[in-house]
Parts: sequence; structure tokens; C-alpha cells
Amino acid sequence: MTQITITTFDWVPDLPRGYVRDIRLRWALEEAGLQYAVQSTPFKDRGDEHYRHQPFGQVPWLTHGETSIFESGADLLYVAETSGKLMPADPKGRTEVITWLFAGLNSVEMAVLPFTIFKFSDDEVQTRGRQALDGFLAARLSHMEYYLTDREWLAGAFSIADIVMADVLRLADRFEALDDLPNCRAYVKRAISRPAFKKAFQDQLDHFAAAD
Repeated sequence: MTQITITTFDWVPDLPRGYVRDIRLRWALEEAGLQYAVQSTPFKDRGDEHYRHQPFGQVPWLTHGETSIFESGADLLYVAETSGKLMPADPKGRTEVITWLFAGLNSVEMAVLPFTIFKFSDDEVQTRGRQALDGFLAARLSHMEYYLTDREWLAGAFSIADIVMADVLRLADRFEALDDLPNCRAYVKRAISRPAFKKAFQDQLDHFAAAD
């Protein structure tokens, strides 16, 4: 079987280390028990080959033989379907996981990202737009807090949906957005306590540190 390859940046600044989205693929592949390789693309000089695989100049992308897939959600679906793990085979269970995968990417991550951009840039000016974005995030997180009451994972067993949602929520938690949301914080703690996450996280840190 052809080995799966993750392509990520050769280097990133200190702030995003541990949060670059190749961690989602590393984590999923570790959970699935699939062999994989990691290769680098330049952070500072994104050439034609990069944009051929990832039209927006981002990372990661996944290659497997002649197949090349960008966007972390699509990559995770591919890992689940290739491995037969991290997503149920029955139609109802599969649909539930896919639904929550998209919820993590669309309903929650789209609220978390503007908040974190302000935080990363140390911009605390409370404009009307900023207040609206903060309210949007608070509403989305409150819905997650309610849903996670008495639930270990989003859709039954641990799945690719949890990889995305936990990764999104731990970024919010980095900037204390989960301080008053015990269910969300407990969910993130459960997820990042898994051995596969710990290995993926350390491997990402080591990858970028090697380029310093």
C-alpha cells in the first residue's frame, strides 16, 4: 500500500506552533494506526508547486499515490474512509459524524478564528464589530457547552469530528474563552489526553524546532 504523506510548512513562528492544522492529520493517522510520512514546503517562499496542491497557499495537504487532497476536513474524511476507523460504517453513524465534522469547521471554527486573530495581534480595542464577533463566539460556545452535557464524544465513539472540534476548542481555550464552560474544557482535556494527540503535538513541535 502506498504511504500517505502530509505536507506542512518547513517552519512557522513560535505563536502558532502546536496549532498548525497538520496536527489534525497527524492525530487522525496516529489514531487510525496508518503509516505516514511528513514533508515540508517553504513557509516564506510559496511557489507554483505549493499552489498546485493547495490553491490558497495554506497547509496541510495529503497525498496518497496519485491522490492529492487539501483542506483538513477533506483530509480527515479520506483518512477515515481509507482506514475504516474514526467513523462508523453504518449510514446513520457515518452521517452523524460527518454532520459534526462540518459543524466543527463551519459553525464553531468560523466563530473562533476571528477571535484568535485579534488575540494573536494583541488587538483589544472594543469596536462595535469586535463586540459583535465576541458575542457570536459566546453564542456558539454556549451551544457546545449545552450539547456536551453528559456526552463523552460528539457522535458516539471518538471520531474525526472530535479531532476537528477539540482542535478548534483548544485554540479558544488558549485565550481563556472556555474559562466559564466546564463541559467544553473537560471535552478538550479528554481529547488532548489521548496518546495519539500527545504524539502528534510533540511531533509538530519537533518538526518546526528542527528548522530553527
